[in-house]
Amino acid sequence: MSDRAASPEVPRPVLWRWIQFVLDAGAWTMAILVAVVLRYELTEQTMAPGGVGIFCLMAIACQALVGFSMALYQGRHSFGSFEEARLLVAVTLIVATILVLLSTFLGFTLQIPRSTGVIAFPFAALFMAATRYAKRMFVESKQKPGDNAQQALVYGAGFLGTNLVTRMMQDPASPYYPAGFVDDDPAKKHLRVSSVQVLGTGEDLPDLIRRTRATVLILAFTAADSDFIRGVSDRVAGLGVKVLVLPPLKDMFGGDGARSVTDFREVAVEDLIGRRPVDIEVESIAGYITGKRVLVTGAGGSIGSELCRQINPFQPAELIMVDHDETALQATQISLTGRGLLTGRDTVLASIRDAENLLAVFDERRPEVVFHAAALKHAPLLQQYPAEAWKTNVLGTLNVLRAAQRSGVEAFVNISTDKAAAPTTVLGHSKRLAERLTAWMARETGRRYVSVRFGNVMGSRGSMLPLFSEQIRKGGPVTVTHPEITRYFMTIPEACQLVIQAGAIGSGGEVLILDMGEPVRILDVAERMISMSGKDIEIVYTGLRPAEKLHEDLVDSDAGDVRPFHPKISHTSVSGATPRELDYERWLMECERTEDAMHEAQVLEETERSHEDALGPGAP
Repeated sequence: MSDRAASPEVPRPVLWRWIQFVLDAGAWTMAILVAVVLRYELTEQTMAPGGVGIFCLMAIACQALVGFSMALYQGRHSFGSFEEARLLVAVTLIVATILVLLSTFLGFTLQIPRSTGVIAFPFAALFMAATRYAKRMFVESKQKPGDNAQQALVYGAGFLGTNLVTRMMQDPASPYYPAGFVDDDPAKKHLRVSSVQVLGTGEDLPDLIRRTRATVLILAFTAADSDFIRGVSDRVAGLGVKVLVLPPLKDMFGGDGARSVTDFREVAVEDLIGRRPVDIEVESIAGYITGKRVLVTGAGGSIGSELCRQINPFQPAELIMVDHDETALQATQISLTGRGLLTGRDTVLASIRDAENLLAVFDERRPEVVFHAAALKHAPLLQQYPAEAWKTNVLGTLNVLRAAQRSGVEAFVNISTDKAAAPTTVLGHSKRLAERLTAWMARETGRRYVSVRFGNVMGSRGSMLPLFSEQIRKGGPVTVTHPEITRYFMTIPEACQLVIQAGAIGSGGEVLILDMGEPVRILDVAERMISMSGKDIEIVYTGLRPAEKLHEDLVDSDAGDVRPFHPKISHTSVSGATPRELDYERWLMECERTEDAMHEAQVLEETERSHEDALGPGAP
């Protein structure tokens, strides 16, 4: 065995604490000497050096007794923090009080004036604080980011910004070196944190970036407004600066896998679109899931998989994930359990088109709550193959509804789309019929069978944003159907929270719609994504697709908009449709009729625009 192993070294933190006590002992000695000299007004008078020495030893003993009993040297507080400073003052004050009492009773013997302890108190506190500050400066000087760290500006000198800069300056492995703060508060003009100064305001960003040669701009806000983020992005466009944002506070300080204040991410297009997630407080109303058998169709899709992840923490008695795509089903299982063995009862391989098999699944598993997310959703493809939309979105929904009715499902949530409002496409017509079938079944069962309408779900599989990202990655062009086309947007977690809440607050047969704010112009999204990429990419207009609307509706023009439970969730209703009313040929004729009407309207609009262009602006 080596000598090192035989006699281990004193751990560095313990060694530092003993060194600090020795320094504090020296501080009391110096403070008492200064106090004695000041007490005698710098004149040579009768004074016993032995008495002063004994009094210093008494002060050191009191400091040891009080300091160790109050954990001043046990690392109770972060070194050099305000908490430690308060404790240090308290310990010093107690020691000074004890010294005053000792000098009162022993002062004649030791020839020490009673005021010595009072005079020594501020000097002792000052000297002890000075040694701690010197150590903190020394430690921080050794812990600066490495030479390869990128120059970074931190926008926001509030709590998060100052905490962030302190962490960055103390971490040798930090990839960023704070070159300065940016803050719009005039009161912080001369603020310095860990030697990092506020250099200017947001209006000065271009000049500050050039002056500091910063390559990174960190927005130290956890809920930055999309308008603010867009303004910052526009201001630094073309300067070669990467804009980073912090995760939400709930992710940094709460929940499993919480991230730290230094876990940045790049600004995403979701931050720029303007969607501010609606707080729908799903935890307070999702008790109908806890302890129940919950079944999710389409569990391998973007919405279905996120729905499963959000349902799981509510501790259902059983979560049954149904999908006909085995690979997608495995991916959802992995995201929930970390395993993808596909051997448990949580995954069921089945198609909603197979009515007989679906009935068998429901009869065996007896679900009490059903979320129906399985559907075909790509409008252009379904426009070419309407029979597929009919088989999956209409008949498939009917199969799930009948199975739910037979097994006594208490709550049923059908996931729909905003294209079901005043439908013009095959997708819209099929989902509208699914809503009507759900409303019919609600009347048949008298139970909570409702539908939920979404806008475009950002980041879902096959949606617009991943398509634009891939087109940009390949160098373009980015395809947009029309320069004025708009759509409503929401996030996947937000959409799934609405689904969960709908099962609690919806009445049988209702359709619930989230207030998604103002619609977003698709061209603006494309331009911002291209700008963020730093590439020069062309935008090509492909023209509206068959039956495609320029602007989507959320509710029918003659439908009501009631919000009895939440100011951001509308409740409307649709007429029920019985299975006897289902007629594919008649439904197909209705789809073709609306497509023809949309085509005629588009042709008329193009003709009028061409006429205006030919005559010039202001022509009659």
